[in-house]
Amino acid sequence: MAYSDPVEKSHLYSVFFAPRGYTRMASLGMQIAASYLSPFDKLIGVVGEGGSGKSMLIKGMFPGLELTNDDEGVNVRPLPILSVGESPSGFYSTHTYHLDIRFEAAFTQMHVLAAAILEAVEMGKRVIVEHFELVYPFLERNANLLIGIGEEVIITRPTLFGPEPQDIAEIVFRSIKFRRMTHTAEDLCEYYLKHTAKSKEPYIHSDVRHGFVLSFQNKPEVDLDDMEKAINDIIAEDITISYKDDQHILIGDREHACTGPRIHVSSTAEIRKFALNKEFMIEPGTGRYLMVGIVGNHAPMKIKDLNKIMLA
Repeated sequence: MAYSDPVEKSHLYSVFFAPRGYTRMASLGMQIAASYLSPFDKLIGVVGEGGSGKSMLIKGMFPGLELTNDDEGVNVRPLPILSVGESPSGFYSTHTYHLDIRFEAAFTQMHVLAAAILEAVEMGKRVIVEHFELVYPFLERNANLLIGIGEEVIITRPTLFGPEPQDIAEIVFRSIKFRRMTHTAEDLCEYYLKHTAKSKEPYIHSDVRHGFVLSFQNKPEVDLDDMEKAINDIIAEDITISYKDDQHILIGDREHACTGPRIHVSSTAEIRKFALNKEFMIEPGTGRYLMVGIVGNHAPMKIKDLNKIMLA
């Protein structure tokens, strides 16, 4: 009989902000693995658009796992899981497989991929599937653990009563646009602080729904009204935002250091209704000064309602 923990049975879902930056995403993956992953989970489904951070989250959850298709375009061929039935079943055989369904569907029919996944699971292997919602109709079974990445990271343990992978996909595909807008606005603020305000105050990053937080030990000498106007002027200029390398983006032709260079809008004009809270907030306990910026509809901005839980 398969092991089933009562706590796992009662777990509906958990939600985290999707961090911007490779290190923070990998760290979240480690936290998810420690808190939610069971040794008996054989099928892990991951849902999210390209560039949302799926691969880095998986690397954090499964350190050392060889991803068959990573962001650098390094593709493992032939796809290992397709020969799972031919692999030895001894102690030294592969235990965990990874595949990106959207990528592999260009080379292998979906029903073949689904059959390979099911065969591996039946053999006691663990399979991590990116873009799980695409292969789910061919599997006729849900994942043991299902993770969606959009503006937030949703962790759920599906049952016969759901949720379906497409339910999670609809949520994260709809929300990822806010993450891209927010991250781009955040980088524009960083650029302003460094080059216009000439601020040398170090800061750390944090998150808020549809927004970002920059946390300072000392209050920066910057006028937030002027800063908001300057950022909105840049947004109105419709400046191109492009990936340069794993540590930098280009704002127009100006290089800017960035820890998550793939999570951006392609042009500043795609950022909707950027606003800064007009005063630095002081964080209880630490005394740190918080600069809060948000995007989207926020009239009027109610800081204490940004992370409000909406109940039906």
